[in-house]
Amino acid sequence: ETIASMTVVAVRVSESVDIPIGINVLRNDAKAALAIAHAIGGKFIRVNIHVGAYVTDQGIIEGAAYETLMLRKLLNVKVAIFADVHVKHAYPLWNLDIGYVAKDAVTRGLADAVIITGKSTGEPPTLGDVLSVKEVLKGTPVFVGSGIDVENVGVYLEVADGLIVGTSLKIGGETRNPVDVEKVRMFVKEANNYR
Repeated sequence: ETIASMTVVAVRVSESVDIPIGINVLRNDAKAALAIAHAIGGKFIRVNIHVGAYVTDQGIIEGAAYETLMLRKLLNVKVAIFADVHVKHAYPLWNLDIGYVAKDAVTRGLADAVIITGKSTGEPPTLGDVLSVKEVLKGTPVFVGSGIDVENVGVYLEVADGLIVGTSLKIGGETRNPVDVEKVRMFVKEANNYR
């Protein structure tokens, strides 16, 4: 029912906006995300653990880059893979430098872009991590996927290729709350200062 429900929602969203649509099926169902993106004409998927293995509150999750890439080839779709590197709420089984892991995601996992997060929802990554990954992945888009708000949007827009924003735009800064339209207006106004 998750795939069916998400497909219906994604179709409705795609009919309502004129921007690229991406799919992320939590916690790490890249094949479902790819199938949904294929069905609705989505442009990208987000894969929380594309390469490597991480300890999470759901247990050990292993990346499945090969399977995701084979399905993309089988479906013959041009859906980009945005892969998290040291994703939030997960701890790598071995301590590897974030730049090394990012390079592995792109060179071995064939990710089209990488996403860097802080350790948890609402926490940004360090600027050092973003800069390190940008240095290693010249030419590959690097997105920041957590902790962006009206106060730090300018700093991160200067170093990252894109931002994923959620929690800071919710009422009271709580993930499960509705979107605060005034916060969105303030955020967009601030972000536009850096375009």
